[in-house]
Parts: sequence; structure tokens; C-alpha cells
Amino acid sequence: MTMTRLQDLEAQSRYPSYKPSGHDWLGELPDGWTTKRLKYVSRTRVSNVDKKSEDENVVRLCNYVDVYKNEFIDDTIDLMSATATVRQIEAFQLQQEDVIITKDSEMPDDIGVPAFVTLRDNEDVVCGYHLALITPHKKVLSGRYLFRLLKSKKYRSYFEVSCNGITRFGLDTYSILNVDIVLPSVPEQIAIADFLDRKTALIDDVITRKQKLIELLKEKRQAIITHAVTKGLDSNAKLKPSDIDWLGDIPEGWEVKRLRFVLKLNPSKSEAQSRNSDAEVSFVPMESVSEDGTVNLDKVKPLGEVKDGYTYFLNDDVVVAKITPCFENGKGALMRGLTNGIGFGTTEFHVLRPAGIDRRFLYLLTTTRPFRGLGEAEMKGAAGQKRVPENFIKDFQLGLPSLSEQRRIVASLDRDMAKMDRIVAKLKGQIGLLRENRQALITSAVTGKIKVAE
Repeated sequence: MTMTRLQDLEAQSRYPSYKPSGHDWLGELPDGWTTKRLKYVSRTRVSNVDKKSEDENVVRLCNYVDVYKNEFIDDTIDLMSATATVRQIEAFQLQQEDVIITKDSEMPDDIGVPAFVTLRDNEDVVCGYHLALITPHKKVLSGRYLFRLLKSKKYRSYFEVSCNGITRFGLDTYSILNVDIVLPSVPEQIAIADFLDRKTALIDDVITRKQKLIELLKEKRQAIITHAVTKGLDSNAKLKPSDIDWLGDIPEGWEVKRLRFVLKLNPSKSEAQSRNSDAEVSFVPMESVSEDGTVNLDKVKPLGEVKDGYTYFLNDDVVVAKITPCFENGKGALMRGLTNGIGFGTTEFHVLRPAGIDRRFLYLLTTTRPFRGLGEAEMKGAAGQKRVPENFIKDFQLGLPSLSEQRRIVASLDRDMAKMDRIVAKLKGQIGLLRENRQALITSAVTGKIKVAE
């Protein structure tokens, strides 16, 4: 449903008359609709059940991530095992048609995110920490309608401005209990929920198909890059054995080399010591590097503040995340546009400085599945803290064409990738618009801007 169609629907399906809601943030509501504070139309409680396993009662825990990442808490979700006291189980056991909202987060716009409970097998499932569990009084409030209401833009904005914090944000119990709930009659609540279930399912189906297309394009992109940097551009080129199991045959004229002979790994920061300590340099934490090679360079710090304890790199260096799961997910970049040509960042980067290999060719090589897959197999360390060792990169073998051929390959890939990136960007824009329209449709329905039932 486009925004224009939604506006047409609002114009055609209005209620006969409206009245002030009494709350500026809600605006007008249809005559006959009321508002009541959540505490009067539900049993709402803030969970204190954490992930520790110390008590004798084994339960399944619905935790923050389960709610944040899923609109519906259903039987398909693999809930973690934990323990809880008898009192906690009695207070926080999930029931069908409960609504759960996020109570704490690192970002204010992640506060108040709702999920609707449809679990059939829920006897041993309890609501976890950092969440609030809402059981509607069914005579006055439908759980499905409440879920949609809390998904609306007005309520998302309400919770965002109601939370407190600086580096971590949270809703206090008072703000949750005293939020005003828009109440049409229960039959109309159910009709609104039915309408939104149908309409959002249609929108979600379109979004899913576009997301699958993006994934297919990404897979094709990866395959094209891998083939180009390992086999070249000429499909008719004469081949020779590389004697490398994963690589197979390579074009004649290409030379098998280890990366240690064409790059400098993790260069010493001593070359930056002579710089003025007050000079500004780019600061790049892990979160500033994406999985598609883009880098956020907004952060700048004095050299003296970061020269000790951080990883050093220059323009044209390639950085590769070395810790799990960032390495497997493809985090890495070719550094360009650094302030004063210098950057410092997380110690979880390996820095690859080209020395006999084209910088773009090297970066593209590090994005390929063989490089990432073989690196993953060589990771060392405890679970959750595994890292790619330096020797994997130094000893990585590849078939290497001449510098001129490397640059020709990169130029060809740049043209092909630009076309695919434009398609992906267009699809992402369409998905963003669909999500905006979905949000607007929900908001219009639950606040009476459109009439969905007689």
C-alpha cells in the first residue's frame, strides 16, 4: 500500500465525527473511543528473571533479543534454558495473547518494542530481564489490538521520549503503567487487529521477496568477485595447475604467491610517533566498519590520545576484522579519506599494507568466500573470542596476475558492481518505503484515522 493509497483510504473511510483525546500526543479520536491508563486495563509487571542458572526450577526464558527481533513469540523460536523461583514463574509465565515490550536498551528508539505471544507450548516459558510483561484484561482490551497499538508511531515516539538515560536508556515502571491506551469497543479492536493482520502480511510478503532478491544479488556479486580475482576475466585463457586445493587451475602467466611476499601485515605505529600529538586523526571502532566495505569516518581524535592501545593504519591500507563473528560476517574495508591520512581503531583489526599487490585487488580478495572460509577454519581461541591469526594471512596462497592485470580486473569489477549496487540500493529504498507505509497504516488504524469496521 503506497502512501497515496493510504491517504485516499483515510479520506474515504473516516469516522463520522471526532473529539479531542485529551492528550496532545494522541490528537483527535473517533467519538465513542476512550483512553485509559495501561494499569487499569491490564496486569503489567517488569521482569526480574535473569539468565543465571542457580535455582532448581528449569524454565525456558523469553529474553530481550527474542522480543526485539520477533514480532511474534511463537513455537518456532528456540528459547534458551534457564532457572527461576516458583514466585518468578507465577509472576512472569507467558500466556497466549500477552504482549511483551522492551524496557531497557542502548538506544532510546529501541525502547517499548512490542511482541505478541502466540505460544501454544508455554507452560515452562517465563519473561526475562529488561522486559515488561502485559496481560490485557480481555473484557476491555484485546492483546492483538494492544500489540498493534504499541507498534504504532505515536506509541513508539511516546516510549522514546519517556525513557531516561545517557549511555543506556530505560523506562521506569511508572511510565509503563501510566501510558494512555486508546480504547475502541472490544469488537472494533478485534476488527482492527484482523484488518492489520491481513494488510501487514501482504506488505511483509512483498518485503520478504525483495529481501530475497537482494540476497541473491549479493550471492551473485560474491561469485563474480571470487571468479575474477581467482580466474581472471578471460574465460578462454589457458590454465595451469596451481597446486592449491581450494584454488584449482589458474591462468598461465599468473604466479602462485603467499600474501607475506606482497604485503606488510600490521605495520608498526612507530612511523607515526614523529607526528604532533595534537594532530587530528580518524578513529575507527569496529561498529564504524560495515560488512559491505563502507566506513563511517565521523569520529576524529588527537593522535596523542589514541597512539597507544589502538591499531594503526594509513590511507590505502586494507583492514580486516580478526575476531568472531565480525570476520565471518565480512567486516573489512580499504581505508580512504582518513583525517591527515592516518587512522587508529579497534585492536580487533588486522592491517594489510599492499607492497606489490594492487590495493583494490587485495581488498576484494579479502571479501571472497575462500579467504573468509579458510580463515574461519584457522581461528584460534576460546568460544566467542576466536581470532584469525597473523600466520593465516601471511601464509595465504593465491594466484596473482601482473599489476596491470590486477588493475584491469578491478576496473571491470567496479563497473559490474556499480550496476548491481544501484539495483540493491533501489530495492532497499523500496523496502524502506514499504516499512514506512506499514507503520503509517498501523498508526492510522489504531488511532481511528481510518475506519476498518462497521
